[in-house]
Amino acid sequence: MLMNERELQWEQFFARLEQRGSGALALDYDGTLAPFKQDRHAAVPYAGVKELIRDIMATGATRVVLISGRPAEEVRSLLGLSSAPEIWGAHGLQRLHADGGCEMAEIKGPERKTLQEAEAWLEQHELGHLAERKPGSIAVHWRGLTHEESDRINGKVRSAWVPLAARYQMSLLEFDGGIELRAGGGNKGKAVLTILRELDTGTPLAFLGDDTTDEDAFLALQGSDALTVLVRPEWRETNARAWIRPPGELLQFFREWLERTGGAR
Repeated sequence: MLMNERELQWEQFFARLEQRGSGALALDYDGTLAPFKQDRHAAVPYAGVKELIRDIMATGATRVVLISGRPAEEVRSLLGLSSAPEIWGAHGLQRLHADGGCEMAEIKGPERKTLQEAEAWLEQHELGHLAERKPGSIAVHWRGLTHEESDRINGKVRSAWVPLAARYQMSLLEFDGGIELRAGGGNKGKAVLTILRELDTGTPLAFLGDDTTDEDAFLALQGSDALTVLVRPEWRETNARAWIRPPGELLQFFREWLERTGGAR
C-alpha cells in the first residue's frame, strides 16, 4: 500500500489520531477524490468515496475540508453531499464555509485586466473552448488531446501568457492536463496552513492530493506533524510523506480514518 520507508510515519499518525479521537482531513478533489474526465463537469467521486466522507463527517470527530483549483460551488455540486464540508476553491482564493457563507480574496484591478487579456487572446486564437474561467484565474485544459496537440497548445499559450504573468507578478503554473494563469495571493499551501492554525494544538491533520499544484500544501506542512499523502495510480517524485493508489487504497484510508475516530463501516 505504501512505500516501506514511510510505513512508520503512517502508523504513528493513525496511532495519534486514535489516541486523540479527532482530527482534520484536507482533501484535493480532481485526481484525488474523483478520476479525471475529459468533460470536467462529469468528474464525480469514485464509487464509495462520497458515502465514506459523509460517514466521517457524521461522527463529529473530524473537520473535513476540500481544497481545489475549481470554483468552490462547483466542487460542492460534484461532491453531491446534502451537508457539504467547508470548501476552498480557486487554489485557496475562495473559501466556502459549510453554512454557505463565502469569502473571496481581493483581485486587484490590474490582475482582473490581465485575466481579461488572457481570455481575449484565447478567443482570438480559437482556443476559448479549452478555457475554464474561475474566480481569480483562467485555465486551459488539453486532457484527451494527442501528445503532439497538447505540446503545441502548451507552447503557444505559454509564449503568450508568460509576459502577462510577469507584468503583475501573477502565477503561471502547469497541472496535470493544462496550464493556469492565476492572481497572486492564494495557493493550497496557504490554505492548509490557515486550517492548521485554526486547529487546537496537537490535532492530527492529513492532506491528500495528486497533482503538482498540491505540492504547495505538501511543502507547507513539512515542518509539522501532518500526514501528507500522494494519491495517484503511478508513483512520481513528491514532497508527500506517503503514497496510495485510488480508488481501492483511498477507500481503505477513509475506512481506517473512520475506525480510528470511533466510527464503524
